[in-house]
Amino acid sequence: MQESIRILSTKKLLPNQKQFLLNANFSVIEADFIEIKHKEFRINKNSSNLLFTSQNAVKSFLENEKANDFKDNKIFCVGLKTKALLEKNGFKVVASKEYASELAEIIVNDFSKESFTFFSGNLRRETLPEAFKKANIFFEEIEVYETILAPKKINSEVNAVFFFSPSGVESYLKENKIGDKKCFCIGTTTAEALKEITKNVVIANQQTVENVIIQAINYYSNML
Repeated sequence: MQESIRILSTKKLLPNQKQFLLNANFSVIEADFIEIKHKEFRINKNSSNLLFTSQNAVKSFLENEKANDFKDNKIFCVGLKTKALLEKNGFKVVASKEYASELAEIIVNDFSKESFTFFSGNLRRETLPEAFKKANIFFEEIEVYETILAPKKINSEVNAVFFFSPSGVESYLKENKIGDKKCFCIGTTTAEALKEITKNVVIANQQTVENVIIQAINYYSNML
């Protein structure tokens, strides 16, 4: 591999994730470009199916004292890590997809007569609410966390940037430019936030931090 490929991760990596990059001869700069703030909320006891589109929503939900009352409810979620976190805590995931649009299709086709409680963040996309309204599916939405931009200027030169959310892209661009940097994105929604800025984008095959790392390692290995 080329000498000293420098990566900026727009969120702090776990030690084993960072080590994976170091072992592959990358140098790594990391900083949290967004902050997550959990909110207090009340859950309607009549909630039937619960819906989560992020791990952050699940983490906030689990802090609620009533969370364990819903272990018998059907759970719908977006993302492998979100599903794993729910199942680890004893919840039954009926349907899980990589993207909200795919999950919306399943719900509209197979569960349109049921009602949903959607646990969301303040910057959530319109994908699911729009699909529900179009199909006349009853849902209530509870905002359980807030995403706060935390922009910072990166003075070091880097070859590539890891992005994990559209808000991470937005926060990065407030103080920095993309230029000719390679952008590795966790999914298509994140990549969409860069479409007016650069075409120099690689999208992970799975929406996991680990797969973003693998894409970067493969990309630079193939440049030998």
